[in-house]
Amino acid sequence: MLFQSLNPATEEVVAEFQEATAEEVEAALAGAVTAFESWRRTSFQQRGDLLRAAAKQLRGDKQRLAGLITLEMGKPIIQAEAEIEKCAGGCEYYATHAESFLADLAKESSATESYVVFDPIGTVFAIMPWNFPFWQVFRFAAPALMAGNTMIVKHAASTPQCALAIDEVFRKAGLPDSVYTNLFVNHDRAAEIIEDERIRAVTLTGSERAGTSVASTAGRVVKKSVLELGGSDPFIVLPDADLEASVSTAVTARYQNAGQSCIAAKRFIVADEVYDAFVPRFVEAIEKLNLDDPAERSTNIGPLARGDLLDGLEKQVHRSLDLGATVLTGGYRPDRKGYYYAPTVLTDVKPGMPAFDEEVFGPVAAVIRAGSTGEAISLANQSRFGLGSSVWTRDIANARRLAREIEAGMVFINGLVASEPALPFGGVKHSGHGRELSEFGIREFVNVKTVWIGPRRDDSAPPPSE
Repeated sequence: MLFQSLNPATEEVVAEFQEATAEEVEAALAGAVTAFESWRRTSFQQRGDLLRAAAKQLRGDKQRLAGLITLEMGKPIIQAEAEIEKCAGGCEYYATHAESFLADLAKESSATESYVVFDPIGTVFAIMPWNFPFWQVFRFAAPALMAGNTMIVKHAASTPQCALAIDEVFRKAGLPDSVYTNLFVNHDRAAEIIEDERIRAVTLTGSERAGTSVASTAGRVVKKSVLELGGSDPFIVLPDADLEASVSTAVTARYQNAGQSCIAAKRFIVADEVYDAFVPRFVEAIEKLNLDDPAERSTNIGPLARGDLLDGLEKQVHRSLDLGATVLTGGYRPDRKGYYYAPTVLTDVKPGMPAFDEEVFGPVAAVIRAGSTGEAISLANQSRFGLGSSVWTRDIANARRLAREIEAGMVFINGLVASEPALPFGGVKHSGHGRELSEFGIREFVNVKTVWIGPRRDDSAPPPSE
């Protein structure tokens, strides 16, 4: 299998890479296990210094690295530069906070003394996507490395140059050999790696189908998995919302990265009282977006990352139209080279349409009218996904109450759903399980170990043995 670096703006193959051989996979596994024995014994200070060095490498080479993102998956260059900066910030965050997140935790119990320690678990296998080819890796790698684990990474087949560049960043930062290893492997070989007894856990960011496969494989061999899968995030505009702010944020929430984000707003649920004011403003703002060459700094929306993604998006739109949806703007492929799709707004969207039921991974907004706040929440929850959500209202007390009712891993009130190192990231339902980022993310790949020191206190009776 060849791993191709293909420019989605020109449809030209710019580089090709061979799949790893069985011998290279074995060497990677053996090396990661050996490296773990020494890496786990390094101090937080040593690990943190290496992550800070990685952050320095990222910033020092930001233009070239961002250019690789733009070249391989079509992200507008300004957004690609922001992604590199975010990776550097994530490294620095965990370099600073990991030690406190993993400090021994004293517990009151029947013992003279008892506490919890957080030990690294070993080598983690990570399967990473193409849509944020640097950030998705670093938001896993930074905490996992600071916890003392080693890792083997299977990056997306369509972003091989990004994968190699990340490996280079860590190498130049001084990370010891085999602590971080990139492998070009296919899906079958990835399943074999998951099953290998030397792999202690697996994490995947990807599609619902990929997550089902990985979780099934990991489950068969009783191995932990963390899954960050798809989303169909609701963007709920209530009657008292700030329309100017909500429209402005809605445009970014849907069309950033050409809509290719698991936490992009996809279903815009708008209260009947403000529907006729919100929708025209939304369409007007969208029609001002510049769909063009992602290497140009004036571009707001670039191409989709691959031709098959464009084909799938077009089918979702056409099926929704056949079922009664209406196009207000867009809904077509521009007559130009590259995997471009015009920024699109669909109205009259209802449950049962792909635009409502499925994850729509592209620049297509589905607008749904809600007759009441209760109906808006019901529509928001009428999805098999539960990743992020956004609520727009001036009544913060009501927003706090609604946040409890929304079935999602994240609720942002009057703001753009985004990942940041200080906040746990993840979803419920078919959006996956486990968390990334914050103290919750770094504790996913550790052994939470109880230490009990006797004798028992005089006032405590021996507990049952089980």
